[in-house]
Amino acid sequence: MSRVGKLPVSIPSGVNVNIAGQDVEVKGQKGLLRVTLASEIAAAREGDTIVVTPRDESKRAHQMWGLSRSIINNMITGVSEGFTVNLEIIGVGYRASVAGKTLTLELGYSHSISHPIPDGIEIKCERPTMVAVSGADRQAVGQVAAEIRAYRSPEPYKGKGIRYVGEYVRRKEGKKK
Repeated sequence: MSRVGKLPVSIPSGVNVNIAGQDVEVKGQKGLLRVTLASEIAAAREGDTIVVTPRDESKRAHQMWGLSRSIINNMITGVSEGFTVNLEIIGVGYRASVAGKTLTLELGYSHSISHPIPDGIEIKCERPTMVAVSGADRQAVGQVAAEIRAYRSPEPYKGKGIRYVGEYVRRKEGKKK
């Protein structure tokens, strides 16, 4: 039995949820998100909650049960509050700036890196060494943050690179004489 799947998903005020068969559409102040659930899962609205149940007792139905509930919960949280991932840039001369729909990164290479900002994602640079990626879709926010981090992931000797705020980078001892 899924412990996560059993929990009902509460719908806050200001969020509209439409369930039509396997399609779930969530609309709120931050945007509109849609998902098509697996055929083994049934979702139903009961008052101010959404209840997700498996259609049969197969292994795949139980695997998709908790996942589907989590996806719906993340959609509701995303359209009401949104998600934000903060990145910090560490290194001499490393910096970021946003111009229009492009994030420009200077990370110690001979050239600057231009990363296009996809639709539904907002990127802010309060300081040249801090990047905040935010949006309603949790998966898209995490994917964009991971792509930005991959341009110069933190190295273990000096810790230079792009890292998530609060991320611990294991340090190695340098070369000895």
